[in-house]
Amino acid sequence: MKIVIILVFACITPFIARGDEQVIIDATAAHHGFPHYWEKMFGSGRAILTLRDSYRRDLRLVKGATDFKFVRFHAILHDEVGVYDEDKHGNPVYNFSYVDQIYDGLLENGVRPFVELSFMPRKLASREAVHSFKYHPIVAPPRDYAKWDAMISAFAAHVIERYGIDEVAQWYFEVWNEPNLDFWTGTPAQATYFTLYDHTAKALKQVNARLRVGGPSTAQAAWVGAFIRHAVELNVPLDFVSTHVYANDTAKDVFATREVIPRAEMVCRAAKKVRDEVDSSRRPDIPIIWSEYGATYFNDPKITDSPFMGPWLADTIRRCDGLADMMSYWTFSDVFEEQGVVRRPFYGGFGLIAAGGIPKPAFNAFKMLHKLGEERLDLDSDHVLVTRRTDGSLVIALWNYLSPGQNGLPTTIVLGLPHEARAARVTRLDADHGDARSAYARMGSPQYPTHSQLDALITASALTAPEDLAIVNDTVSVTLPANGLATVEVLFRSTASPHVN
Repeated sequence: MKIVIILVFACITPFIARGDEQVIIDATAAHHGFPHYWEKMFGSGRAILTLRDSYRRDLRLVKGATDFKFVRFHAILHDEVGVYDEDKHGNPVYNFSYVDQIYDGLLENGVRPFVELSFMPRKLASREAVHSFKYHPIVAPPRDYAKWDAMISAFAAHVIERYGIDEVAQWYFEVWNEPNLDFWTGTPAQATYFTLYDHTAKALKQVNARLRVGGPSTAQAAWVGAFIRHAVELNVPLDFVSTHVYANDTAKDVFATREVIPRAEMVCRAAKKVRDEVDSSRRPDIPIIWSEYGATYFNDPKITDSPFMGPWLADTIRRCDGLADMMSYWTFSDVFEEQGVVRRPFYGGFGLIAAGGIPKPAFNAFKMLHKLGEERLDLDSDHVLVTRRTDGSLVIALWNYLSPGQNGLPTTIVLGLPHEARAARVTRLDADHGDARSAYARMGSPQYPTHSQLDALITASALTAPEDLAIVNDTVSVTLPANGLATVEVLFRSTASPHVN
């Protein structure tokens, strides 16, 4: 079987057409497994927010669209969760009642915790180092590592007693969050974080060796090589490495260079950097987990609330394939308060679901890309991704990426299909499909939508039903507007893989 893809770009004066591209795919010769690494985990607002009904409704909605397996959030050790206290004699007092409610809620909805062990309980902190987030986490090292170790051991023993080691051994325990930024005030930052990690990892493993622990959970793809060297040289337990990157991080921060790296390239160039560091380390097979990534770390409605996210996500999936074991988009919901209580829908929040339970284009992009097959067919194209399902059908993602603020032309992509194709249908995401913001604007952009307005916005956010495409001379064509995403499902006369011509 061969597929011919001819890319035809509309030309409207004064723009110049970008030209044609023809790609032929031999589906039997160039393919590999495609394990959907991009949707196994999502980030979310801090731990205590998981107790809200709005959080759990959004979690169920995203679970239904992506079947994600893990969720990661900050501040399970924050005082508002109540894990750690001391009596009048300074003896530790533990309380896991909210921890139980938090993890019960996740597990009851088919999602496991990716446990980020943060931040410092006030009575255990070495000093009053308060971060600027709305909930004021304390980001200092512990004043007494023996008490820190005992708390970690008690925490681990409790969740094992409640859920069983066979369950908890499937979780991940990540030590802290972004210690190379202002989330950690130990000095020097790297050496003191390594001390925190060493204590935490050993305390967990002493409770049960099956627990999975890792780090350094850094921003800007930092410290991974040094962290592996440290763990190997000191024989410290290490089951995975984790780090973060955002598409608007700078080359100076990620690569220590002065180049300008486009938003479309930053995440996967950082992923390649870390992949190379791991490959050249003494632990080349250790799993790599991007426990945060996204298109921006700013609240920017023209990015996180817009159809731009469709092409950006699809292109990121294409570029990062094979570079990581799991990537966690930040975040699945705008039930999120780092900058304060959310004031209105569509403020540029990181989530897939806007305030009021309104799915954004990013939600629809993940929903569409979830339909991709389990096998990827190699293809020399910057805006087409071809996958095959186990029944032999094809799912092809097509996109027309433009950087935020750019004007651009529609693109028509002509797919040459194998003769055995019997049907093709397309699902679309763009400003006219799966984007509720126009309906929101027509309402006058209310700060506090009524129940009826929310119902209307949720209806407006829905993807339209797949459209049948006419197959003419074994070809179909799809026109994409600027920052449009489409998925084309191609069915054959039988469920088995079609024959190669």
